[in-house]
Amino acid sequence: MRSADYLLKRGFFALVTVFVAITINFFLFRVLPGSAVSDLSRVPKASPQLKHALTAEFGLDKPKWQQYLIYLRELFHGNMGISFVNQQPVSHLLIADLKNTIPMVTVGTVAAIVVGVATGVLSAWRRGTVPDHLSTNGAIFFYAFPTQWLGLMLLIIFAGTLPAAGMSDPFLFSAEPFWPHLVDIGKHMILPAATLMLTAYGSYTLVVRSSMLETLGEDYVLTARAKGLPDRRIVRRHAFRNALLPMVTLVALDLGYIVGGALLIEVIFSWPGIGLAMYDAIGQRDYPMLQGGFLILTLAVIILNFAADLIYFRLDPRISQ
Repeated sequence: MRSADYLLKRGFFALVTVFVAITINFFLFRVLPGSAVSDLSRVPKASPQLKHALTAEFGLDKPKWQQYLIYLRELFHGNMGISFVNQQPVSHLLIADLKNTIPMVTVGTVAAIVVGVATGVLSAWRRGTVPDHLSTNGAIFFYAFPTQWLGLMLLIIFAGTLPAAGMSDPFLFSAEPFWPHLVDIGKHMILPAATLMLTAYGSYTLVVRSSMLETLGEDYVLTARAKGLPDRRIVRRHAFRNALLPMVTLVALDLGYIVGGALLIEVIFSWPGIGLAMYDAIGQRDYPMLQGGFLILTLAVIILNFAADLIYFRLDPRISQ
C-alpha cells in the first residue's frame, strides 16, 4: 500500500508541476515588449488596418485571462495552436524539429555516459595515481565550462575542418544514395554532439568515481580480495554493478536538462532542431511556437524526473517509508 501511495503522490506532484509550467510559459512570453503584430519586421510598412486584422486573427485583441482560458481549452484537446509566422500547426512543426534534435542529443548523451563511466571507474581503480588526477581534473574542467562558451571554442577551432553549421550539405542532391547522406549528417553532428558530451560527462565521472570508491570499501569486496580474485574481476563482477545504482538515477534526472541544454548548442551550430526553432520564435514573438516548444521541454524534464523516481523506488523501496 505504501508503494501505491508513493506512486500516486509523485504522479500528483508531476501533474501539478505540468500545470504550473503551462501557466508560467503562457504569461512569460507576453511580458516581453512587443508582439507578433507590433514587430512586423517582415512587413515594415504595414497599415494600421492590417495590424488590427492580424491582432484579431491571432486572438491578441482579447484580455490575457481570456487568451489563457482559450489556450488551456485547446491544449486539453491536443491542439497547440497555429504558428503566427508559418501558419502551420505547431505540433507538426515541433515534431519535425524533434526528429532532428533527438538523434543529436542521443549521440551526445550516450557518448557522455560511456566516457563518464569509463573515466569514473578508471579513477576509482587507480585512486591517487596520475590517471586518477587527470581524469578527475578533466571532468571538473569541462563540467565547469558554460555550454555556449565551449561550443563557440569548438566552432572556432574546428571550423574549416569539420562542418560547423546546419545538418547537411546543401549542395548534396537528394538523388544521391542513402549512405552519402548519412555520412554527411554524421559529419555535421560531430561538433554539436561533442559539445553536449563534453559538458555532460564530467558529472557522470565524478558520481561513478565516488560510488566506486564507496563500493570498493565494502566487506564483500574485501572478502573477494582475500580470496585472491583478480582486481579486474572484482571491479567488473562485484563493485561495478552496485556502483551504477546512483548513475541510473543521475542519467534519468539529467536527460531532461540535457534536452534543455541542447537549445544553446543548436543555436551555435545552426542545427535545425527544436532549440533553433524556439530561438527564431523569440525574435518573431511567435507565441504558439514558444509555448509548444517550452511545453515539450517541460514535459521531458517532468516525465524523466518521474521516471527517475520510479527507477529509484524500484532499486531501493525504502524511500517510500
